[in-house]
Amino acid sequence: MFKSKVFGFIVFALFFFLIDLYTWQGVKLLVKNTSDQTKRWIAAIYWGYSVSLILFFLAFRFMQVHMEPIVMRFVAALIFSIFIIKLIWTFFLIIDDILRVFRWFTQDIIKPSLPGFESNAEGTGISRLKFLNYLGLGVAALFFSTALWGVVKGAHNYLVRRRKLVIKDLPDAFEGLKLIQISDIHCGSFWDRKAVERGIELINAQKPDMIFFTGDLVNDTAKEAQPWIDVFEKIKAPMGVFSILGNHDYGDYVAWESKESKEKNFQLMLQNHKDLGWDLLLDESRIINKDGQKLAVIGVQNWSEKGRFPKYGNLEKAYKQAESAQVKLLLSHDPSHWRAQVLNQKKDIAVQFSGHTHGMQFGVDSRFYRWSPIKYLYKEWIDLYTEGNQSLYVNRGFGYLGYPGRMGIYPEITVFTLTKKS
Repeated sequence: MFKSKVFGFIVFALFFFLIDLYTWQGVKLLVKNTSDQTKRWIAAIYWGYSVSLILFFLAFRFMQVHMEPIVMRFVAALIFSIFIIKLIWTFFLIIDDILRVFRWFTQDIIKPSLPGFESNAEGTGISRLKFLNYLGLGVAALFFSTALWGVVKGAHNYLVRRRKLVIKDLPDAFEGLKLIQISDIHCGSFWDRKAVERGIELINAQKPDMIFFTGDLVNDTAKEAQPWIDVFEKIKAPMGVFSILGNHDYGDYVAWESKESKEKNFQLMLQNHKDLGWDLLLDESRIINKDGQKLAVIGVQNWSEKGRFPKYGNLEKAYKQAESAQVKLLLSHDPSHWRAQVLNQKKDIAVQFSGHTHGMQFGVDSRFYRWSPIKYLYKEWIDLYTEGNQSLYVNRGFGYLGYPGRMGIYPEITVFTLTKKS
């Protein structure tokens, strides 16, 4: 195990060093005309940061150095942002190197074999190397400034999205029912309590009949939710607040001392939902009766088609409890569950409500075009999908994970109105 850690760290360090070595060529070009003392200072800062970063990861990987979670997340965000800048810059430098190799090949290999060939390589304008170097740095700087804005403003830019859900066999008693979905709170990432409280006020201001929370209350451990219970317990709805667990709610991403400590964490998670006043559905269903008509809320534990995420959920068990209801609504954290076990298999499940993807917290999200890198991993990754009489809604999430902000894909409070009128 230790050898595996060492090997992984060496590969990790080597990769970062190669990126640093590449971008250093761009830095040298930028400071080419500065004094020797300035060059020495810049070299010391550049390589000092790189060495410090390696030592930082070494300490956390092998020495179990402790840092407050909120501090750790901002340090990680800064490191990530600087790395992305270097990676973007490297991309442009690689393009330049490819062009340089091409020029070398044409001028030094092809030219001698073609008598009379005259090269026009020399010019009076800015060299292509400088152009690509500055362009790459400019694009990287633009990304960094956008990422900074995403932390300061985007992280808590809560957007209320309204969707009409057409359900063919919706009982008359539930026509016009208003429900809210929130997902992926990730309490352990929050850094602005007042902003989160404004988000809760925004939820309650919609005056929903019912509220769904579709998993990932925390990042790693159940205790992350403790300081936030007094905030989120204010979420209220007359017909109830129903919740499920997401992949982060089981403590699977923590190296526990024993099975007992992990189980203790899970029991605390269950208690958190009770303290919030939420009805946690663990492969269970609740039948909502109104005017003699029934609507079922089915909630399953995390179940993913993706191999790297757990399959705790048991849809069959939860479904059996809901068979008497004419219309069924499913809460399932991972959207891949819809196509794997619900669509065209449980045809009377009218809508599945999911989260999980966050829209990767980065991308383009407009009425006319939506894009994020997560779309290459998940077929259904954001907003509403409908096939036949069945629908899936993938919520963008309320919180954030890793990067403490959002760029283009903002936190979401979704207000649904149920109707059988198309």
